[in-house]
Amino acid sequence: MKKLLLITLLIMMTMAFGQEKMKLTSGDFKALKDQKEVNVELRFDNVLFMKENFTEAQYLENRKEDVLANPKRGKEGWKKWIGEWERYKKEEYINYFTKGLGKYYKDVTFKKDGSAQYTLIVDTKWLSPGWHGGMIVMEAQVSGTIKLVEAGNPSVVLAEVELNQFDKFIQSKEEVMEYGRIATVYESAGRYLGKEIKKSMK
Repeated sequence: MKKLLLITLLIMMTMAFGQEKMKLTSGDFKALKDQKEVNVELRFDNVLFMKENFTEAQYLENRKEDVLANPKRGKEGWKKWIGEWERYKKEEYINYFTKGLGKYYKDVTFKKDGSAQYTLIVDTKWLSPGWHGGMIVMEAQVSGTIKLVEAGNPSVVLAEVELNQFDKFIQSKEEVMEYGRIATVYESAGRYLGKEIKKSMK
């Protein structure tokens, strides 16, 4: 009996911990019930990195030093790395997030630069890129907010979700490089949010 109670308590603690990583703090998503399309915007300004809360400039300077110090990578390796970092930041992170949203909630098309009535704004505040060590991978983590707003009047917030070091794991081939792991955590956040939106439509 004691063992059963302990197992039940552990399960409840695990569920609560998971829920705290993505938490609806206000409003709901019922406004999307009859919508066929929703805009998506990803903000990546003033993001802090890792437990040290590095600015992006500081984080990139540290990565540059690491890459240049590797004789197998050097200047060409850094040129490729920083090029991919900028491409992912401008294009891929939002693409992965929208891909995740559509995994479980297929009634709405989520797209960037759309002309829909509502917009989902992903405002990234903090990131841990994780690490890759051969057979072992530490997934990326993201903190910030996701808001559902009126596209024509973004000050009208219909729902707000808080991400608190969100790191839900999904299978991905994008685990070797930092930008790939960050893309994966955005896709994972999109999946879990899409699932919650779908639940709210019932």
